[in-house]
Order: sequence, then C-alpha cells, then structure tokens
Amino acid sequence: MTHRERHMAWLKGGKLDRLPDWEFRTWDQTVDRWHKEGLPAEYTNRHDVLTRYFHTDDEEYGPSPWVDVGLRPGFEWEVVSEKGDTQVVRDNDGALCERMRPELGASIPRYIRYAIETRKDWEKLRDERLRIDDPGRVPADLDEVCRKSHTVDYPTVVWAGAVYGWLRNWMGVERISEAFMEEPDWIAEMMEHLTALRLAMFGKLAMREARIDRVDWWEDMCFKTGPLISPAMFVKFMVPHYRRTTEFMRRECGCEYNMLDCDGNINVLVKPWLDGGINVMFPIETAHTDVFRIWREFGRKAPLRGAYDKRALIAGTVAIDREFEKLMPLIKEGILAPHTDHLVPPDVSFDNYRYYRRRKCAIIGKDYREG
Repeated sequence: MTHRERHMAWLKGGKLDRLPDWEFRTWDQTVDRWHKEGLPAEYTNRHDVLTRYFHTDDEEYGPSPWVDVGLRPGFEWEVVSEKGDTQVVRDNDGALCERMRPELGASIPRYIRYAIETRKDWEKLRDERLRIDDPGRVPADLDEVCRKSHTVDYPTVVWAGAVYGWLRNWMGVERISEAFMEEPDWIAEMMEHLTALRLAMFGKLAMREARIDRVDWWEDMCFKTGPLISPAMFVKFMVPHYRRTTEFMRRECGCEYNMLDCDGNINVLVKPWLDGGINVMFPIETAHTDVFRIWREFGRKAPLRGAYDKRALIAGTVAIDREFEKLMPLIKEGILAPHTDHLVPPDVSFDNYRYYRRRKCAIIGKDYREG
C-alpha cells in the first residue's frame, strides 16, 4: 500500500498491510543525551531526529497544501535579560516569562505578562497579526501543491490551529478563565475572528479544488483530571466553531477526518469533539486518559494515535514490552497507531529508545531501520 492508502484505510477501519508508523518528537535535552550515547552528530533537530534517524513513515511524505491561519508575523523569540541561573524571555506567543537558563536543564516558566490582558491588547493583536486580508498567508506555490494533492502517494494534511489553545497562550489560564465568566461576549468575538480567518484561508484551498485527507488541530486544554473549562462551556463556545470548519472541509475538500492534539485527561471532551467533527484523538496521555474507555465508548468513530506510556521507556526493556502487551488489543483491532504519548523525555536512554523502536516495528510489521 502507499502511505496515503494505508493512512486512509486505517482511518476508515479498512484492511491494512500494516499500521502506519509515526512517532512524537523529543525534548532538546533528549537529543543532547543521545549524542553522548551514540546518536550521530548530524541528527540535531528534535523535530525530525526520530523521522530521519529511525525512518518513520512521514520521512517519505512530501508537501501538503498549506495556508497560514496563525499570528503573522509571529512574535520573535528573544532573551530580554539574564540574572544568575535564570533569564527573562519573550516567547513566540508574545508572553514575557522567567525560566531557568536552558543549559542548566528544562523548567516550567513563570509568566510575567501575556500578549493579551485587555480588549485593547486583543484589538492590537487582531489588527496587526491576525489580518484576514494579509496576502502573505497564501504561499506562492499553492496552485501547484493543490493540483498535486490529487495524485501524491502520501496523506495530505492541513493545519487548523486552535479555538481555545491559542487564546490561552496569548492570555494565560487565569485571564481567559475570568473572561469566560465575566466577558463571554469578548471570548465569543475572539473565537469568531479565529474561525473567520481559518475559513477564509481554507476557502483558498477549496477554490483550487485541493484534496485534503486530514485537518490537524491543537488545543492542550486539559490537565490531569479534566478540561480547563466546563464541558457545558466547551459545547456552547467551541463546538460550533469546530463544526463550521469540519463541515466546510468535508463539503469543499472531501476531508472527513480531523485530528486533535490535546494533553491531559480528555475523557469528557471526546463526545463533544466528535459532535463538532473532530474524530481522531492524539496523543492520549496514558497517565490521565483511559484509552480503553474511549475505545469502548466510541469504537471506530474515534481512531487513536499515541497512547504508549513514555514512562515505560525510562524503566527499560521489561517495561517496554509490558506496555506493548497492554495496548495489544487496540493494536490488533487496528484502531490504535501506537507511539509515545508525548515528547520523549531526557530520562530515556538511546538504547532503550532503540529497543522500543525495534519492538514496535516488529509488532506493526515494518522492517526496522536506523541511521
């Protein structure tokens, strides 16, 4: 099967020659460790080291139709000041935060100020960085890539961004939570603008008759016990925005599948996501989300990606095998394309990860390669 045929057969529950082979990325510190343990020096980018060194399927993917639905221009990441072991940085979302100097290790930043704290901040961001009429949102080669989207042998995927997640990054959890309760019209206004921008850009794909296999979304709106807003608010504020986009893409680009990247405990949001047309769940953090519960409740309505507890890679070969055994019913069913349930942390040795890859390739029926 071609990668596209395999991808679509997996989504639809059809006959497969093998499961798709994808992986999540690593932390920067993980790559640094692996260099000391045998990873060749030329593999330096955490965004593609697993793809290139371990030859996952997406190594062989080419370009998909692409339009820019996010901040344009984005904020430039910069170090504002340094003192002792810490530094103050402005991140790509425009937030000012204090963190440990990266050469000393990873740390959770302490946020000092977010890009949006008032309506005036939002209006400035909207008018300067979220303009719908910005011609730079459409790449120069879009006509050609859309034309090729009908004949390429790999899945075509387009990025939709977020409904809640971006606003949370720009405002912070506390401020957006206050706004949901005290200024719901403002929340609705911001979400409406993001959806209008998304639909305008996706309209560029429809005009060129692009064939899109999957739309990818990101939210990260759950913590270890559940979502950061109530399910009722989620249904009221967010599901209509998902539905407008997913129905548009189904109607105009033949796209039936939307994959959602959300960490934490997503159990209570799976049904409303499905109601909004979001129907592929990823990466399913095992520490918080019950992947078997999703399978029991929704079956083929919700194909699953990830769900392999990354902590097993720290413990060693016995734990690695045990985690595969736990997931085997889902793997045999063909509904789960297994990979780590988040970034591979620096606690994982290079040898342990190599063992994990060998075992996974054997289980899904793919020849193992590295280097």
